[in-house]
Amino acid sequence: MATIREIAEKAGFSQATVSRILNDDPSFSVKEATRQKILSTSIEMGYENVPRYQRVTIPQDIALLNNSIHDKGLQDAYFDELEVSLRRHAKDERMRVTEYNDVKSLMKDASKYAGFISIGPAPFKRNMLKRLHAVLPHGVFIDINPAPSLFDSVQPDLEQTILDALDELMDAGNKRIGFIGGFGNIMGDHEYPEDPRAFAFRNWTVRLGLDVDGLVFDEGPFTVENGRALGERFVAECGDRLPDALIVAADPIAVGVLQAFAASGILVPRDMRLVSINNQEIANYTSPTLSSYDINKDELAKAAVFMLSEAISMGRSVNQHMRISTKLVARDSFTPKAR
Repeated sequence: MATIREIAEKAGFSQATVSRILNDDPSFSVKEATRQKILSTSIEMGYENVPRYQRVTIPQDIALLNNSIHDKGLQDAYFDELEVSLRRHAKDERMRVTEYNDVKSLMKDASKYAGFISIGPAPFKRNMLKRLHAVLPHGVFIDINPAPSLFDSVQPDLEQTILDALDELMDAGNKRIGFIGGFGNIMGDHEYPEDPRAFAFRNWTVRLGLDVDGLVFDEGPFTVENGRALGERFVAECGDRLPDALIVAADPIAVGVLQAFAASGILVPRDMRLVSINNQEIANYTSPTLSSYDINKDELAKAAVFMLSEAISMGRSVNQHMRISTKLVARDSFTPKAR
């Protein structure tokens, strides 16, 4: 382990200054740049007694890999809000952000950056991810986890969200519960043509002994238009055997579903209770207003920035994966049972 004298020599400060900073002397006033330099040097040299709560925020250049699929609709609003939060937290951590829209351009400029953060659901080829890791090993993916053994990730806990929604609906007396969602991928070394929300719904309804035969519709993009089309199919195929309640994978789809139901004379929540996911601003203006699980985009962005900052400053090589919980914001489409 490095000594205070060795740290002082490498950092270019006196042993007394180094000692007082590493011992977090409250009476010692020093420039922030000096504190950061000494803390950074001590970590690099393997000094074990650095106070863990003293995070090192050295100015860094990072890349934002914007991998969202623009639909000029509500899905864009989700990623736009996420990007705003990410840039704000990066600035707080003294990170300068440059945006890229394709991975090949980022790899070409990889030497300019200490790491990257990626937003958006578009899938990556495994060999492309390996090439990216070879030139830029520190990276955090938000919303998806395409390479758990290569990069970090921060995701909303959608599987737990589905279970929470099922529990709330069943507690309120709903026994037949349907699902409408879009097409997605469960990433990693293996890809499945199924969104995590649909995958969790099928898994949990089997475990809970719920009959969902003919009540799952999950295909197409996460758009209002696709939601309307799926809603029309749902009504046509269910006929007189509509379920008691419905879980919708995302607010954009839910908006289209509500439109299809209204056109067919189905009133929510009188004829069917409905719960969505995302809690976007539009949930306040639908008819009825949407009960929706809030994905806290600010928490996703903050966690991703802190995770990347820690990986860069500590030189961490073991990947970390974080799940952020969601919370139901109850409105008119479903009222949970009072507890």
